[in-house]
Amino acid sequence: MSWTIEDTCRHSVLCWLATVDAKGRPSVSPKEMWRLAGEEFQIADIASAGSVRAIRANPEVCVSLIDIFRQRGHKLCGAAEIIGCEDEGFDALHGPLADMAGPHFPIRHVIRIKIERSAEILAPSYRIFPDRTEGEHIGATKARYGV
Repeated sequence: MSWTIEDTCRHSVLCWLATVDAKGRPSVSPKEMWRLAGEEFQIADIASAGSVRAIRANPEVCVSLIDIFRQRGHKLCGAAEIIGCEDEGFDALHGPLADMAGPHFPIRHVIRIKIERSAEILAPSYRIFPDRTEGEHIGATKARYGV
């Protein structure tokens, strides 16, 4: 069954942003307000000071998105750019993310990632049980986690 990045985005709640700071220390943090926009992935900086610092030191990042019940998703890699309110284009990037965030979560920056590489993430069960339907995979996952 074909599973696209758009499918992953439709069925994922959080994304996980991996960065490396100026001292080479890796970090992964969840992000709740994000969107796919063509060949870009955009993340709202609501409380992401560490991610912003790391990206300014090293713009290479990786984002993972997983549909937790289907146990599949995508990894998106590329160069990130920090767009602040003083930067050209901020308003256009900010608008759709602000609609998601609502008035209680101010967006300080937009993290714009040019997707250079992507790969599907697939739980081992897809390889171990290749004849299972998507519904069977979802059912097995829910049973395993007591949902």
